[in-house]
Amino acid sequence: MTMETMNVKRAGLAFGFTGALLYVGCALLMMITGSVGTVKLFNGLLHGLDVSGIVRMEVPLGESLIGLICTFVLGWLVGSCIAWVYNMGGAKAGGKA
Repeated sequence: MTMETMNVKRAGLAFGFTGALLYVGCALLMMITGSVGTVKLFNGLLHGLDVSGIVRMEVPLGESLIGLICTFVLGWLVGSCIAWVYNMGGAKAGGKA
């Protein structure tokens, strides 16, 4: 049985886009639910940690765009790295890399 290879660029794009989509979704949730809803959401996601002292609701647009770009780039790097490591495993197992 041969192991298929992953396209490194496509995997990076998929991870980067997914991260950016989650970033935008989080920003929209913060705008919709307000401060109280945001704190309740993240307190639940973070297993009881109290984020009320660190949540900042007034985030400038420029800062949000930088965060979105950084999230995409980080996701792209993670996805590309996963695909590269996966493909290296195929080369060692005798498959195409």
